Amino acid sequence: MKAVLLATVGVAAMAAGLATASAADLPRREMPAKAPPYIAPIYNWTGFYLGINGGGGFGGGTGFGANASGGMVGGTLGYNWQAGQGVFGLETDLDWTNIKGTGISGLTGLPVETKNDYLGTVRGRIGYAWDRVLLYATGGLAYGSIKTTAPFGSASETKAGYTVGGGLEFAVAGPWTAKVEYLYVDLGRGAALPFTGEDSRFRTNIVRAGLNYRF
Repeated sequence: MKAVLLATVGVAAMAAGLATASAADLPRREMPAKAPPYIAPIYNWTGFYLGINGGGGFGGGTGFGANASGGMVGGTLGYNWQAGQGVFGLETDLDWTNIKGTGISGLTGLPVETKNDYLGTVRGRIGYAWDRVLLYATGGLAYGSIKTTAPFGSASETKAGYTVGGGLEFAVAGPWTAKVEYLYVDLGRGAALPFTGEDSRFRTNIVRAGLNYRF
C-alpha cells in the first residue's frame, strides 16, 4: 500500500513538472503595437477650378458728381500653380451687374444716370499659402459696359480698363474652396451724350464672395 502511494505521488510530481515545462515553452503574448498618429497631408492648391461669385459695387464716382452702387453675380474660371508656399495663378470672371448712380449734368442741370450692366476681368494672382488658407494679391484687365442716360438722349459703350485688389481663400471640404475679395475697377470714360458731348466715367469698389470647385 505504501509502495502504491509513493508511486502515485511520483507520477503526480512528474505530471506537474511536465506541465510547468510545457507552459514555459509557450510563446509569450505580445501587447499590440500602438498605431502612429495620423498626419494630414499639406493642402495643394495646384489645378483648375470653376466657381460662382456674388457681391456688390460701391463708390468710385461717375463723372457727374454721383457714386454708383449695386449688386453683381457671375461665374469664375481659373488655374493655380503652387511652388513651396507660393501660389501663382490666372483667373477670369464674368458678372451680371446692376451698378448705377445718378448725378447732375454740369451743362444742363438735368439728371444723368450712369449704369454698368456687366463686368468681366482677366487677372493674375500671386499668393502665400498657410496649408489650407491662401492670402493673395490680384490685378489685370477689366472690361464692361458704360451706359449713360439723360432726358435728352443716351449713349452706351463697352470699355476696357484695369482692376487691382486682393483676397483670402480657404479650403472648406474636399475639392471646395471659399473666398472673399476686394477689387478696384476703373473702366475709363464711356461714349459721349448727344447734344452736350458729356461722357461718364465708371469707377467702382467691389466686395464679393465666391465658392470654387477644384478639379
